Amino acid sequence: MGYPFTVGMKHEKRLKTGPEHSAQKFFPHLPNVFGTPFLVGLFEGVSAELMAPHLPSTEQSVGIAMNLQHTAPTPLGMEVRAVTEITQVEGRKLTFKVEAFDEKEKIGEAVHERFIINVEKFNKRVEGKKA
Repeated sequence: MGYPFTVGMKHEKRLKTGPEHSAQKFFPHLPNVFGTPFLVGLFEGVSAELMAPHLPSTEQSVGIAMNLQHTAPTPLGMEVRAVTEITQVEGRKLTFKVEAFDEKEKIGEAVHERFIINVEKFNKRVEGKKA
């Protein structure tokens, strides 16, 4: 099946940070700022959102790689904006350049890869691991 994904497609997502996004959720002796794991999740989410409307109901995408740099702290309470752009399409694998900005500056970037999966086949594989 051919997919409508092309290099240059973009999508944006915003997140109002709060106490639930603190780095301290992962370890108490970290700064009380927007945590890197939440930045990873935002990058995955914005990229998956770009793909989802273009996939049939029998397919979804999964993250398979992330090379991330978290370059500046964000105080909790600030909004973070993530922008993703497709940089490569190889069949069922898409590569994205993702950047994040808080209200003052760029706070991070990543190269992220996602793979298109067949939902039924994927879920059977997961169930097989439980057995």
